[in-house]
Amino acid sequence: MKIHGLQKMTLLDYPGHVACTVFLGGCDLRCPFCHNSDLLDMNAPALMDETALLTFLSGRRALLEGVCLTGGEPLMRPDLKVLCRQIKDLGYPIKLDTNGFHPEPLSALIREGLIDYVAMDIKNSPERYAQTTGRPGLDLSPLKESIALLLSGPIDYEFRTTVVAEFHDRASFSAIGPMIRGAKRYYLQKFTDRDTVMYAGLHAPSKEDLLGYLETVRPFVNDVQLRGVD
Repeated sequence: MKIHGLQKMTLLDYPGHVACTVFLGGCDLRCPFCHNSDLLDMNAPALMDETALLTFLSGRRALLEGVCLTGGEPLMRPDLKVLCRQIKDLGYPIKLDTNGFHPEPLSALIREGLIDYVAMDIKNSPERYAQTTGRPGLDLSPLKESIALLLSGPIDYEFRTTVVAEFHDRASFSAIGPMIRGAKRYYLQKFTDRDTVMYAGLHAPSKEDLLGYLETVRPFVNDVQLRGVD
């Protein structure tokens, strides 16, 4: 398997764990504000293969407490299950980041005990999902299936939305709340512009707007918080 990036240590990506973050290329969405736009192509240059990654993880068991698998969209990789099993055999819990559009492989990983925590993106309200993901005519039924799977409680999880001024407003969160009604936790993440973002000219919302969005969705979620806000 091609490994397209590795952050050797992070205190932020896997809640409650000192972890490393493994980046896997390939994604079926084209969100204009994506921070990892260089990973959208499955043919992006690889940093290492799974053998090198497992060697790294074997040598870090005294330092690391978990592994975060992100992308791109990791669930697009047909050999992800094998990689997860190899990582679990080393004794690491695994956090998986996903866009929610691959419920069948997600369910299989949960059912087989190969992941321990899921962070699922909620890009926007249903009415603005296609625009926000760069996919006209996008079918949301797989996303709804993944949301229902996490809400059913087989694994620890979070939902999260990267908030961009050009794509989100109060109406967005008035519709997102009912989508994830009863969720354990939900994070609103402030967009930060970087060189790797697909499109220039996008902006972060104000703190005032973010606090308003938080209050809009709070009645629907047990724990809702802001991320990336000073």
